[in-house]
Amino acid sequence: MTGRAAAKLRIVSLQRLTGVFLGSHAVAEGAVTRAQLQSGLYRRLFQNVYADPGLPLDHQLLARGAMLVMPDDAVLGGRSAAAWYDAPFATPADPVLVLVPPTSAWRGPRGIRVHRTEVASGEVRLIENAREAVRVTTPLRTAWEIGTLERVGNAVALLDAMVGAQHLTYESLERLAREGRGRWGSRRFSKVVPLVDGRSQSRPESLVRVACVRAGLPAPVPQFVVQSAGRWLGQVDLAWPEHRLIVEYEGPHHFEEHKIVQDDGRYARLIAAGWRVIRLSTADLWDLDGVVARIRQALALPLLAG
Repeated sequence: MTGRAAAKLRIVSLQRLTGVFLGSHAVAEGAVTRAQLQSGLYRRLFQNVYADPGLPLDHQLLARGAMLVMPDDAVLGGRSAAAWYDAPFATPADPVLVLVPPTSAWRGPRGIRVHRTEVASGEVRLIENAREAVRVTTPLRTAWEIGTLERVGNAVALLDAMVGAQHLTYESLERLAREGRGRWGSRRFSKVVPLVDGRSQSRPESLVRVACVRAGLPAPVPQFVVQSAGRWLGQVDLAWPEHRLIVEYEGPHHFEEHKIVQDDGRYARLIAAGWRVIRLSTADLWDLDGVVARIRQALALPLLAG
C-alpha cells in the first residue's frame, strides 16, 4: 500500500465511517462490507467514494469526496473552491471542478470536471480542520476560473459573494484582468469584472441585475435603503431610485405565513410612498428575458405620485 493510500486509510479509521471515505479502504479495514456499501447504507458520491448519509448533500460534500480520488498535484478550483469562500452557489447537480497540470492523464470519475491548466504553488491554499485537509485555489485564482469557465450571470453571482465577504476586492479583480490579457479566457474575464457588485446579497439578485445591464437597461442599485419624508421604509434587493422602481426576489422562506404578512405590510408602505414593486419568485429566474421585459416596461411608465 502506498503512503498516500495508507494516509487515506487512517482517515477512514479516525472518522469511523461518519464522514467521507473510500469504499475499498473501508472494506479492507473491515469497517464495512461490500454488501453494506451496495445496500445504500452510505451515500455514494462517486465511484468508490461514500459519505455518511446524515451529512448535508451539497456541493462542498461532493468536493470533499473528490479530494479522496484526486491526484496529489490536483486542486479544487472555480465554483468548487468558491464554496470555501462564502459563495456556496454550486449545487450537487454541478460537476466538481478539479484543476490538473496540462500533462496529467487523469480523467476523473463521472461527476468531476477536469480542467487542464498550470497552477502555481502560490495559487494553492490548504484548508484544514480536525477531519481533513482540502486543497483549493486561492481567492484570486478561484476568480479566474470562475470568470473564464462559468456563464456570465453565474460568474458574477459567485464573484459578487466573494467580494461581499471580502475574499476579493474590485481592485484585485481589475488588476487580474489587466495582468491576464492574452491568456486563454481573458476576453471573457474582462467582460465579467465590470459587472461585479459586492453589495448583492444573493445569487438571484445578481442574475437579475446582470440580465438587466446586458439588455441595455440602467443598472439598478443593490440593497437600496428606501426612505420617505425622513422615514425608513426598508432595504430592498434592487432599485432604480430615479424611477422609484423596486424589484424584490422572494425565496421559499418568504411564503411562510408570518413572512407573507410582514412582506405585504412592507410593500403596502412602499407603494403608498409612490414606489412600484415587482415581486419575483424562483420560477421567474427560468425566464430572465421575461423579467427584463417587465422591468423595461415599468421603467418606461411615468412616475407615481408619492
